[in-house]
Amino acid sequence: MSRALAHRGPDGEGEVVEGPVGMAHRRLAIIDLVTGQQPMSSGRALIVFNGEIYNYVELRNELIARGRIFKTSSDTEVILQMYEEYGEDCVRRLNGMFAFVLYDAVSRTVLAARDHFGVKPLYVQLNSNRMLFASEIKALLAHPEVIAQADLDSVQDYLTFQYVLGEGTMFRGITTLLPGQYQVLRVDGGAARTVKYWEPRFHVDTEHSENYFVEKLRWLLNDAVRIQMRSDVPVGAYLSGGMDSSIVTALASRIGSSRLDTFTGRFDEGPQFDESHYARMVAERYGAAVHLITPTETEFVDLMPTMLYHMDEPVAGPGLFPQFMVSRHAAKHVKVVLGGQGGDEIFGGYARYLVAYLEQALKGAVFNSNEEDEHIVSLKSMLSNLAPLQQYQPMLQQFWQQGLFEPMDKRYFRLIDRSGGAHSMLSPQFRATCSEATRFDRFRAVFNHPETKSYYNKMTHYDMLTNLPALLQVEDRVSMASSLESRVPLLDHRVADLVASMPPSMKFRGGELKYLLKRVVGDVLPDPVLNRKDKMGFPVPLHLWAKGRARDFFADILLDRRAAERGLFDRAEVERLMGSESAFGRKLWGLLNLELWYRTFIDGDSEALHQLRRPSAFDAADHTPRETKALQTQTICP
Repeated sequence: MSRALAHRGPDGEGEVVEGPVGMAHRRLAIIDLVTGQQPMSSGRALIVFNGEIYNYVELRNELIARGRIFKTSSDTEVILQMYEEYGEDCVRRLNGMFAFVLYDAVSRTVLAARDHFGVKPLYVQLNSNRMLFASEIKALLAHPEVIAQADLDSVQDYLTFQYVLGEGTMFRGITTLLPGQYQVLRVDGGAARTVKYWEPRFHVDTEHSENYFVEKLRWLLNDAVRIQMRSDVPVGAYLSGGMDSSIVTALASRIGSSRLDTFTGRFDEGPQFDESHYARMVAERYGAAVHLITPTETEFVDLMPTMLYHMDEPVAGPGLFPQFMVSRHAAKHVKVVLGGQGGDEIFGGYARYLVAYLEQALKGAVFNSNEEDEHIVSLKSMLSNLAPLQQYQPMLQQFWQQGLFEPMDKRYFRLIDRSGGAHSMLSPQFRATCSEATRFDRFRAVFNHPETKSYYNKMTHYDMLTNLPALLQVEDRVSMASSLESRVPLLDHRVADLVASMPPSMKFRGGELKYLLKRVVGDVLPDPVLNRKDKMGFPVPLHLWAKGRARDFFADILLDRRAAERGLFDRAEVERLMGSESAFGRKLWGLLNLELWYRTFIDGDSEALHQLRRPSAFDAADHTPRETKALQTQTICP
């Protein structure tokens, strides 16, 4: 299990077995390079921890003032000391990206916790006499008693949303601890107790002015970047040329004491696949170094199976490929990289929000009605902000083909449902097992949160709880595959709490995407970047490659005997798709990911997985094979 995670931590490894608990850790050394090894013990508690606690300096000073003595300067020891001081409530005081498992030898309990947004992963597999935790699913699969089986309900979730709703995964019997949760269990038996310690609360603050929120948000963004630049190794930044990564780069350049290395991806296939000129504008303004990475079709074909292995599960979009390549290059220069992930969900940056409200405003104008507590936008107020929809004409045509003026939950479900295009690709037999009603019920349970009254808050809240974790899975895996730590300053929970409290009409004034964020950073970004109308989102020329040299690769995966025997796809429809996939379409990508996932993890084609299950060298201390030692424990956490 530990060897499965070697890529996440090449700087050190450790294993401890204490009573019924065994822990293993692979270290990527970022803070306290000398004395921060894990597993770490305080005498009473033992911990393995993945991530960074950004406010560890403040917490450490607080604990020292309360009389506590530290042996290291690591953030790992801060968690241990916080636990001994505050018990399980210590989790609520942490500002960071983290997944950890802590064993209290006195109370004989295990505390497993995950950060507010789920930046760092934590997977669980359990049976009647043991529980396993790991940072990646492949580590659980390395355990000899864990068998990889597809969960067909989750497969249908993937085909609908391109992620799995809730705590499930694509693997039967393997779940994830959800973001903002911790779990307490007794090692001598009894049910686990799960606590939701954080979730964005949309308790709208109507007392404060827009200027108040602008100033407070400006301070919080600067502070989030400041504390996330804490590191004992070099820090760089992803810079796509979009608003979010540009904000992070600009603030980091202002705060840092040395020239910032930035990393930008683009393709040679045409200007619609290259936004590097925007990235250069930001870099030149702040004197940052630009590393330009141009992935190729050949690299895509060669590396796709490797990327899928690192991801553990199928991935939402083809942006995975350039992200993987940019991370691989960045790891040659820095050990920590800052990114802009989360800005669209927190600040409302998706074009679908504008599409949804355009229909609501039209509905209100026609029927003189309103499904919300207050009118957030009117049709007249939106007219000057509709330009971003010029590039979404196919989406608008499809959206308004059916269901016009249905209730808000049904309309947003149609906006995010990706099964329409893929549905015709499925075999009649598998299609018969798919139920849109079931998927909609699962969606609606999250979307219609009792505290989110406005359509805008419902949409952003849903995306924070579902879409964002799927994107963060990519963020974590592409960076850790290259032993690179990726940090996301916009996902400081203090920022999310503040934005959630703002009146929706203030955040989405006149239907302008990211209105308030633009006010905050108006003097930070070059005007062409601040007022871009051509949001690209790392487009990949997949449709061009499917007709060119990569066609044989797609055919080998999607049209061969094994894919046909699996019974998921309609072979004739898939073959037609390969020659007609639309620009920036995701149907071909979704099918390719799913079939490769089946081959890698369910069929067991991956040589890397075979290597994990082979016996390793005997432990030098007691000549006990490591797999045998692991089986003697109830709880294992690499």
